[in-house]
Amino acid sequence: MSDSPDFSGLDGGDEQDAADIVRDVVTWYSTRLAAERRTPVPDEERIEELAAARQAALADQAQLATADPAETSRIATVYAARLKDLKES
Repeated sequence: MSDSPDFSGLDGGDEQDAADIVRDVVTWYSTRLAAERRTPVPDEERIEELAAARQAALADQAQLATADPAETSRIATVYAARLKDLKES
């Protein structure tokens, strides 16, 4: 039937991997943001940096819903490197 959506490219592989990686980065930022807000004297600049980075990651996460395979791969690569850096910091 030509009216049905084409899900042939959505095998859960690369798209799911990219979504998982971006979600892990969002979680990292959320955790650090919550911890900074709980400190006795929160660093407002750090809170703004973390919130902005988290928001950017959420925007990229939303973009995955309509990204083509090349964009999905790019996002996954960028976020895999970012997650590695964040975990090492």
